[in-house]
Amino acid sequence: MQATMGAKQHSCDVCGSSFSQKSHLLTHMNKHTGEKPHSCEVCGSSFSQKSSLSTHMKTHTGEKPHSCEVCGSSFSQKAHLLSHMKTHTGEKPHSCEICGSSFAWKSVLLNHMKTHTGEKPHSCEVCGSSFAWKSVLLNHMKTHTGEKPYSCEVCGSSFAQKSSLLYHMKKHTGEKPSCDVCGSSFLQKSNLLAHMKPHTGEKPHACEVCGSSFSLKSYLKKHMKTHTGEKPHSCEVCGSSFAWKYVLLRHMKTHTGEKPHSCEVCGSSFAKKSTLLTHMKKHTGEKPHACEVCGSSFALKSTLLNHMKTHTGEKPHSCEICNSSFSQKSNLLYHMKRHTGEKPQSCEICGSSFADKSTLLTHMKKHTGEKPHACEVCGSSFSQKSTLFNHMKTHTGEKPHSCEICNSSFAQKSNLLYHMKRHTGEKPQSCEICGSSFADKSTLLRHMKTHTGEKHIRV
Repeated sequence: MQATMGAKQHSCDVCGSSFSQKSHLLTHMNKHTGEKPHSCEVCGSSFSQKSSLSTHMKTHTGEKPHSCEVCGSSFSQKAHLLSHMKTHTGEKPHSCEICGSSFAWKSVLLNHMKTHTGEKPHSCEVCGSSFAWKSVLLNHMKTHTGEKPYSCEVCGSSFAQKSSLLYHMKKHTGEKPSCDVCGSSFLQKSNLLAHMKPHTGEKPHACEVCGSSFSLKSYLKKHMKTHTGEKPHSCEVCGSSFAWKYVLLRHMKTHTGEKPHSCEVCGSSFAKKSTLLTHMKKHTGEKPHACEVCGSSFALKSTLLNHMKTHTGEKPHSCEICNSSFSQKSNLLYHMKRHTGEKPQSCEICGSSFADKSTLLTHMKKHTGEKPHACEVCGSSFSQKSTLFNHMKTHTGEKPHSCEICNSSFAQKSNLLYHMKRHTGEKPQSCEICGSSFADKSTLLRHMKTHTGEKHIRV
């Protein structure tokens, strides 16, 4: 009895596939054995099936018999045409079960899955680097071989990757997709799309540790280093380590002394552009950050945050020598100079030395007579803003500093400290002429006039 037409009597013992003809089964078995008996006479590539060789030969002849009716693109294989058609229909039948992303082709889905599994099966035999995709490995290998097969016809520059050549060509054509919101231009459309996210407020990339969201995945990767503490970028000069390369490059300017960002108003130069922008607010007087408690305004948000500690009483920075606490780290560093006696800032007029530059600048006003801070009540002027604040208490009657021994109150903390010496009997200021001791320096100076004969007349 003859076999029924179309019956599949020949089965594969390995995977169970069935075939109507024994020759088809034998061809199929090549997939399992790895045998590739059909070789290309042009390039030597081998194939398990003759049909695959015939398809391959079209890459040498340039034959592309399958055309797209929509855009006219031609393909050597019908399967490639069917895949191409999805770019017109928008069909994405292959979905990721983990994140829900959809793709037009199964091969792209399989590549995408590696972003979830972390699989990197393609390793470089030279340096051991691993990659998720073979195409990325092939591109990577060019860094070792130095191969640059893609040349620019305009200037002759060569590139390892075709995408790099296409990017380079935009420098000659001047092509720059622009942002409709702010007008910024970019050489690549992908950069424009990434740039648009801060305008739309879209932040699809969330940190699983603290919940912070970011507009770009690269920003999230940078943020994660704040949790891991990773600092892979080290300074070869002083050994300092940084989480990000751009911070290291900025740090290097502290060693080279490079200050490429100059102020057009006063000529001051800065190592960082952000520092220049901050400096410019001194000229514009811009103070966009206001305190909701007292209404004081500040040019910088960081200054506002430091100022808020005066309301909360928070003093997280402690001195390890005397246990004094400060709301700002800069105040602690200034305080430490009292212990070390360091006074690197000198006045060129009278030679007085000071622990920090701000105190020197305040001192200089004594020589210039500058008093820019005026009292709106009585018109008195002062060289320092803090002195004005203390003066205002004479009008308001405010005396926030109280003595714990006798409950006396004072408008200024310095007056309280002076008062406390009455209780302790402390007289650290001594006269070098007669040996008399005094509780504070001002009383000592007044006493010294009895020796010099100077008579200060109050106006």
